[in-house]
Amino acid sequence: MARTSQDSSKRHFHWTKKVGTEYDEAPTFKSSSNPNEENKKENLKAHVAMPTPRKKLPAVAIARLRSVLTAFGKNRSNLPFGLGPRVVGTLFGYRRGHVHFTFQKDSNSPPAFLVELATPISGLVREMASGLVRIALECDKGKEEEKKAVRLLEEPVWRTYCNGKKCGFATRRECGAKEWKILKAVEPISMGAGVLPGSGADGELMYMRAKFERIVGSRDSEAFYMMNPDSNGAPELSIYLLRV
Repeated sequence: MARTSQDSSKRHFHWTKKVGTEYDEAPTFKSSSNPNEENKKENLKAHVAMPTPRKKLPAVAIARLRSVLTAFGKNRSNLPFGLGPRVVGTLFGYRRGHVHFTFQKDSNSPPAFLVELATPISGLVREMASGLVRIALECDKGKEEEKKAVRLLEEPVWRTYCNGKKCGFATRRECGAKEWKILKAVEPISMGAGVLPGSGADGELMYMRAKFERIVGSRDSEAFYMMNPDSNGAPELSIYLLRV
């Protein structure tokens, strides 16, 4: 009876052996891709890996650029208009001559501003002996297009007022050999007034030299106040430049 049931189970169930072993390698599948895409990927990798060469400027262009920068630096350093909040002011003139006034960045730099007033030096000395002196120099604005490129310190002609009284005109001057010689003679003097020996019919040279505080109101107005520690806070001499 038991034999019969075993035979019947063999007839109904067919057992099969497992093909392969557990150590057999699993099959690998390689996706089929387009050859053109593979070539594009290879080219992209090569392009990324290869550094982009830098273009070198020719030696002639580099030399020209250096010469231009050097010349610009020299010209900029020679410009006298780089005045700061403290300047050196010198007032001088021969006894029988007119007043000259100059502003310098420091005692040995070229003048940034040099004008000749119509006022005699003797008259200005009398004004200063009587008290505080206010000198106003005025010029016209003119056309806006013409004034854009002109600095206030470069204006050629000024109307002059001394303590409210009109005193003719002042004219901008270039610093020549004669003026530079005078400035060199008073260069060691930081503050003070005196007389230098003169030659010829002009007589002796009178001068006054001091530090001034510079205040810039706008491109059309500047003020210079003489810094004198003995003036009890009020400057003995003030100069105003106005473009009206």
